Amino acid sequence: MKFNYQIVIEYDGTNYNGWQFQKNGSTIQKEIEKAIKRILKKNIRLIGSGRTDSGVHAVGQSANFFCEKIKDEKKFLGSLNYFLNKKDISICLIKRKKLNFHSRFDAKKRTYKYLIVNRKNYLVLDKNRAWHVKKKLNINSMKKAIKLFLGTHNFNAFRSSSCGAKSPVRTIEKAAVIKKGNKISITFSSKSFLQQQVRSMVGCLKMIGEGKWGKNNLKNLLKTKKRSLCAPPAPSCGLYLYKVIY
Repeated sequence: MKFNYQIVIEYDGTNYNGWQFQKNGSTIQKEIEKAIKRILKKNIRLIGSGRTDSGVHAVGQSANFFCEKIKDEKKFLGSLNYFLNKKDISICLIKRKKLNFHSRFDAKKRTYKYLIVNRKNYLVLDKNRAWHVKKKLNINSMKKAIKLFLGTHNFNAFRSSSCGAKSPVRTIEKAAVIKKGNKISITFSSKSFLQQQVRSMVGCLKMIGEGKWGKNNLKNLLKTKKRSLCAPPAPSCGLYLYKVIY
């Protein structure tokens, strides 16, 4: 008899080619599947809540897999983390779910957070985990501009040319900019996002914070839907898949 298990995963994506399994590349999915195989002695395919690109991190990525009943879930979790200990991956939770549970299709909301460190001197502790922006950013301008993303829009201008989504229309339920010291946290929540959408939105907000753009530039971009007018996407190192809600 098959059982369905959900796991919640934290990882540092710096040295990985993203979440999605690749034959010749090192990925998060690949490493976890290898670890599960060492324990269960069977090939298991993880179903992730969504892909994260190369260099992107996660605090609460979600995935599920099918297998025979795991007798001791606590022991299984400990063994799994033992094999992943040196891989910059940690499994935070394992939970048995109904057979029809699907990590990707059942997700009601995904929250991403982007971290900017706004200071002149070099990053040490936050290296590869934040975007280092030296020029002082105007937080008030960024806070006003981020409100333009709220609601349902055609985000064609903000997606990667390789994005395979059928529709560019997405609904942003939450968008916030919070500054604490020299750290700026930018949060977006939606049922789903287009490829590179969050990083592209952050890239535009940074242009506004630097004074290179005004609020009207962003309004025009949403109106024209032209990718060529969009700011360069923020680097992947500052992006975190923070939470997936079901």
